Amino acid sequence: MLETIAIILLVLWLLGLVTGTTLGGFIYILLVIAIVLFLVRLISGRKTV
Repeated sequence: MLETIAIILLVLWLLGLVTGTTLGGFIYILLVIAIVLFLVRLISGRKTV
């Protein structure tokens, strides 16, 4: 679930970069959220294994 959300946020961020229509800091906030969710997924995955 978290991995899917992170991928969606990364795609939205990349689309924002490609189209050149950025909403200021909003795009960077999406990137930070995606990275945080990805790291949480990695850390939680390692704990369960």
